[in-house]
Amino acid sequence: MAASDMMPALMELCQEKHIDQLYLIDRLEQSLAKSYAEILHLEWGAKVTIDRTTGKIYVYRLEPIDDSMDEEGNFTEFEEIDVTPKNTSRIAAQHAKAEINAIVRNSAREQIYEEFSGRIGDLISGTVLQSTPDFTIVKIREGVEAELPHFDQRRYENERNERPMGERYLHNQHIKAVIIDVRDPNSTLPPVRGEHSRPPIVISRTHPELMRRLFEQEVPEIYEGTVQIKSIAREPGQRSKVAVHSLDDRLDPVGACVGPKGSRVRAVVGELRGERVDVILWDADPAVYVANALSPAKVTRVLIDEEKAYAGVIVPDDQLSLAIGKEGQNARLAARLTGWHIDIKSETLAADILKNVPVHEEPAADLIGDEEDDDARRCEYVSEDGIQCRNQARPGSRFCGVHDTDAFYDAEDLI
Repeated sequence: MAASDMMPALMELCQEKHIDQLYLIDRLEQSLAKSYAEILHLEWGAKVTIDRTTGKIYVYRLEPIDDSMDEEGNFTEFEEIDVTPKNTSRIAAQHAKAEINAIVRNSAREQIYEEFSGRIGDLISGTVLQSTPDFTIVKIREGVEAELPHFDQRRYENERNERPMGERYLHNQHIKAVIIDVRDPNSTLPPVRGEHSRPPIVISRTHPELMRRLFEQEVPEIYEGTVQIKSIAREPGQRSKVAVHSLDDRLDPVGACVGPKGSRVRAVVGELRGERVDVILWDADPAVYVANALSPAKVTRVLIDEEKAYAGVIVPDDQLSLAIGKEGQNARLAARLTGWHIDIKSETLAADILKNVPVHEEPAADLIGDEEDDDARRCEYVSEDGIQCRNQARPGSRFCGVHDTDAFYDAEDLI
């Protein structure tokens, strides 16, 4: 490319890509100076100037002036000696292409960051463009793409896995997700692996906020604020619990979320690929709230120890396995939903403990185990780490139900 042709070409590219021409020329001069310093083996570096009118390129060798050394021994003034080689336009054209591509990429990422950085937590819809073993690229709209990461965290500890277990995505498939991060192109933090070649928007289908946004979309009462989602506990792809509360006493919040013949909650379940969703009623009374959270199991009694955030739950013998759930899932989700440590006992086991407790006394400490008042009645089992079991020993035994028989279950141990 001749020097006379370079400036018109640069101007045309700047107009097409919406780039400031002076900014591009300044970046181009800096890039060329580094290249020519290496090509010409210039000890003190080089300076490059581009004539804004003709496009002619001048290369100068920098030679330090002896009297310009500062107190730290660095030269502050340099003599510029013209060492302009032939065919500078060819090298300049290569650098111009690289600089324009870099500026365009960075400009696009900055625009996306400005638009989406304030939308973290929002629900987005998109179509799948490409799926790799590590992440899926989702097209939000023309020119804007998002990344749904599902890295193997055993291999990449610092990466995310935002895909529910068992989900797979096909090309052009429509999915919904929630924005959890927007990468700042000007951030000084260490970049993640391959960050500059990956979309700046990160989305998730495992985040609890996805559940909230889907219910807002399907339930007008939630969107309007009449019904509130108080808490969400998820095991993505398997089961979730959602606690709801109504500000209008005449409105049933659970019924509003379930919808006519279950249509509303069924729409949410369909978007979550069959993930089971339990909608339960939130209550200001912790005992009632814990009992509701263990639904569909029926609870006989809940005994609360607020200081320790413990809830002792008594269920009928035939409801014990239902209250605990498969592999402890129901009890685990209830504990996460309520924020209480939940101990579940059958009526048969609890009867031996409660039969001597007067009705007017608070039996929660006896049921759960009071370390200060009666430490001798604690289970004597000690783990390999030297930690003593905090459960109460069964009557006539030195151990609790966990370590004496299989009759006692602890929701926290199942988490």
